[in-house]
Amino acid sequence: MTARDAGDMERWAHDFILADTLAHKLTPPPLGSPCAAHNVAVRLAAPGRPPELRIVLRARRTRGLNTKSGRARALHTFFHHELQAAELMAWALLAYPNTPQSFRAGLIGIARDEIRHMRLYANQVERLGHALGDFPVRDWFWERVPRCADAASFCAVMGLGFESANLEHALSFAGRFRAAGDEEAAQVQELIGAEEIPHVRFGAHWFGKFTGSLQFEDWARALPPPLSPMLMRGTPLAREARLAAGQPAEFVDALERWLPRESTR
Repeated sequence: MTARDAGDMERWAHDFILADTLAHKLTPPPLGSPCAAHNVAVRLAAPGRPPELRIVLRARRTRGLNTKSGRARALHTFFHHELQAAELMAWALLAYPNTPQSFRAGLIGIARDEIRHMRLYANQVERLGHALGDFPVRDWFWERVPRCADAASFCAVMGLGFESANLEHALSFAGRFRAAGDEEAAQVQELIGAEEIPHVRFGAHWFGKFTGSLQFEDWARALPPPLSPMLMRGTPLAREARLAAGQPAEFVDALERWLPRESTR
């Protein structure tokens, strides 16, 4: 059985991942019926990419937010982050078919949020005089997330990892946009940051369900190499947001203290 043989939601996920037009990525068709019950894992190796998006192996760092072009570049990068997040939520639906129905439906709910965030970022890029595709992008998340062997590892990487770090990054960039005099971009960043909290809570809840607990050491071990807690946090930690997202205080404390082990060579 392939994804296209399964329920409407699986077909929606399959087609969204492989779509190669901006129109489909930004405004996919309506969702169909709930996920079908089947036991075949479908692990798509790579997403479809619209020709407008120039994929590079190494993306340029975001600097120069005092210029419209610099802010547009940053927002364009964030657009692509949201695109990858939406695709990977759909990917997990197909990759982990034996997970509970409520988990799989939640993945699609988050994917739809990420698509809405994509449109918010696209509007901001356009407001600043640019278009999607004006800046190169990197499929950095796609290079890493499909290494997750099971749903617990996926929750560790996405909900408790990248989306948790976005709680810090959203606050940081909102402040930087505001300092540059761009209040509209700052407010969009704050809105998206606030809407990440339920996504992080989803990841925390299901990681605990799948593993039996939400312990920092268990989470760190669930990250597929070479990922580590270092990449899953910003500075300073958005402690209040993380607690609101269901991360225990002991978990947040351990994350703040964590340092890479020194080489034993």
